[in-house]
Amino acid sequence: MKNETSIINFYLLPFSGETRSKPFITAFFFLIYVVGVLINSSIITVICLEVQLHKPMYLFICNLSIVDILFTSVTVPKLLHMLLSGNHIVSSAQCYTQFYFFVTVGAAEEILLFIMAYDRYVAICLPLHYHRILSYRNCSLITIGIWTVAFLNSVIFVTSVLNMSSCHSNIIHQFFCDIKSLTKTTCRTSQLFIVVTFIEILMLAFVPLMCTFISYFQIFSVISKMKTKESRKKSFSTCSSHITIIAIYYGAGVIGYLIPPYSEVLDIIFNTIYSNIIPMINPIIYSLQNSNIQSALLRVVRGIFIFEKVFRPISM
Repeated sequence: MKNETSIINFYLLPFSGETRSKPFITAFFFLIYVVGVLINSSIITVICLEVQLHKPMYLFICNLSIVDILFTSVTVPKLLHMLLSGNHIVSSAQCYTQFYFFVTVGAAEEILLFIMAYDRYVAICLPLHYHRILSYRNCSLITIGIWTVAFLNSVIFVTSVLNMSSCHSNIIHQFFCDIKSLTKTTCRTSQLFIVVTFIEILMLAFVPLMCTFISYFQIFSVISKMKTKESRKKSFSTCSSHITIIAIYYGAGVIGYLIPPYSEVLDIIFNTIYSNIIPMINPIIYSLQNSNIQSALLRVVRGIFIFEKVFRPISM
């Protein structure tokens, strides 16, 4: 029987033996982090500045961009610090704090994707009641509810992980502290963790996804009954970007957690896609599909250029 101990520090080794590739890896993660933050920040700025975009749909897109910024900010800065400094030691407090916020933003995104599907359902299936159901007050309460549930869920989930005794190696072959990596350091899985994990998967993954499927089933039923081709095309275009994001997000998440525990390279690849690539491409998908956001971005960019041209100091 292995001795049960309390691990004080973890040693993260995401790219062991890849010393020659570290400059490329550092540049790659730095690039996707900067691009992701800039694009998502641009979406948030445009939605806040443009009065025409002060609608429920764009409020949820704004929240999605906030979640995407937090997704990458939870993992990438610490990874870049490790790669540049060579110090791969992470205290247990830092590790569980990172895990806490990662679970928080993950739960927030899962709930938010369902709320965005519900928004499309109300807009297409119940258009006359849209502004009553998704009023400013209701949208504010929904937003507060999303983050409240996400933070409370993380407290319960992290507590269940902390209750498990550690007895295995403190080396984590991953670039951040995720659930699969942390459970590998434990002797046995506690009953509390099993129950919490089951509830987590059921309430924050399975139920929202099933409700999303039901929403889109109703949406496509209504769209198929529309008389004109233009109406069907316009209605479907408002849903296509959201469907794409859901497929990518859940697809990468499911594949990532179904990977066998010994496939550390594949684990890192899919975690990179799940926690860094997807948050970067989410706003790109929405901005390319949404003509209103495209127009608003062009107006803001045009306004910046005009401002610089007018107020540029005259050279002597």
